[in-house]
Amino acid sequence: MSDAQIEMMPGQLLARGVARHLVHGHGFACVEEFVPERGRRVDVMALGPKGEIWVVECKSSRADFMSDGKWQGYLDWCDRYFWAVDQAFPTDLLPEETGLIIADGYDAEILRMAPEHKLAGARRNVLIRKIAFHAARRLQGLRDPEGGAGMLG
Repeated sequence: MSDAQIEMMPGQLLARGVARHLVHGHGFACVEEFVPERGRRVDVMALGPKGEIWVVECKSSRADFMSDGKWQGYLDWCDRYFWAVDQAFPTDLLPEETGLIIADGYDAEILRMAPEHKLAGARRNVLIRKIAFHAARRLQGLRDPEGGAGMLG
């Protein structure tokens, strides 16, 4: 399907640009709208070539950012945490102790690298398995939509 056939929300467009950048520019594999645990959903979960895990939350407006009171709970699920926003976003609102990515629907650029806070080995292993399982189920759902494999949150 082309972009004309799929209506994407502004945050989804940002996530697509971020994923493209991380995949092509940094060798990551990305899963959008990933659930690391019940009650949490990250916009982009990225798995790097050395097993590093990054979380990127995409904010399409000031109101979108201001209504997000749970972002600090995601810090326990990644080695680095980033915000992705568009060029017009007031970036002075974003916490300085987090990473910053400027994105659009086609690409992105990391303006501020997030500080590294290494995950514990056990949590990293659990997350890597969950990412693999989730990505495989989504792929199967695309290949066989009637089969129900894609019905994963």
